[in-house]
Amino acid sequence: MDKKIRVAITHGDTNGIGYEVILRAFEDPMMLDMCTPIIYGSPKAAAFHRKAMEIETQYSIINDAAEAKDGRVNLLAAYDEEVKVEFGQPTDESDKAAKAVMQRVKEDMQKHLFDVLVLGPVVPNANPNRDEKPLTIMLSERVRIGLLTNHLPIKEVAQSISVEKIVEKGTIFFKSLKRDFRVNNPRIAVLALNPQPGAEEEQMIAPAIAELEKQNMMAFGPYAAEEFFANNQYEHFDGVLAMYDDQGTLPFNALATEYGVKLKVGMTAIYTTAVHGPEFEIAGKGIADATSLRHAIYTAVDMFRHRAEYDEPLANPLPKLYHEKREDGDKARFQMPRAKDIFK
Repeated sequence: MDKKIRVAITHGDTNGIGYEVILRAFEDPMMLDMCTPIIYGSPKAAAFHRKAMEIETQYSIINDAAEAKDGRVNLLAAYDEEVKVEFGQPTDESDKAAKAVMQRVKEDMQKHLFDVLVLGPVVPNANPNRDEKPLTIMLSERVRIGLLTNHLPIKEVAQSISVEKIVEKGTIFFKSLKRDFRVNNPRIAVLALNPQPGAEEEQMIAPAIAELEKQNMMAFGPYAAEEFFANNQYEHFDGVLAMYDDQGTLPFNALATEYGVKLKVGMTAIYTTAVHGPEFEIAGKGIADATSLRHAIYTAVDMFRHRAEYDEPLANPLPKLYHEKREDGDKARFQMPRAKDIFK
């Protein structure tokens, strides 16, 4: 794919580390060989951060994403009002700027003015959507962990688990591993809710795993989370499906020693973000690490390329020139191995 991928990047909370990690990510000129960045933000806030942190990254201000040029950092003036930057302190003003930028991004997304979206760090939404369809995945150099539920109080987790939901999210995970990460035959581990087998494992999680197997997806479990990660069993799988936030994020943070990226799959648009938030406690100190944001950009670009490669042969399939012989017996050639047959 010769065309430069256009990466839209939102500035996040202007009082956090968003501009610092974005501008530092593009201090490496090789980043511009890989993509064309379009930073949706405030020229005034960007200039303030750049001067305060003594960052040398140059950028060109544009008013429309269609004006973005390859080979340079494009800063789109999505919010041109005066922004008072107060490092380390979220304010109504910084929240307003973040929301205005997101609104502009949504409008440009509808116009197909960019290819992928990378979100700058903001404070997570305090009111989760309990019917959220996409799957949140956290990935690092060592593991990919999907979250069945997001930001729920622990007392609500058990009642939010169902066979249908596990099958739905497990299927999304499986398809994403194939299409977005080009894993030929993904193996997914499903974690148990309880340390010891209980009603949720017997009535919901195990039946859901059996249904995924029935649909020719390599799903295994349920595994008790503590033992699973303590014994490094995650190394045998392409993805791990956790039941709730802490069950996935705590081991992820322990394993993600180099970087962490968060993304959502099961939707048409590709968007990623660094796994960390605005990190107000270090904002303005010039010590923020841009590695995770840089890998969020890498991941978005890779996903775009992988989807194009995966979808291309499916767009014009070759006609079948023979009649495929089906095997109806119990000894089918490619019979799916079951979890209990592999992991005792």
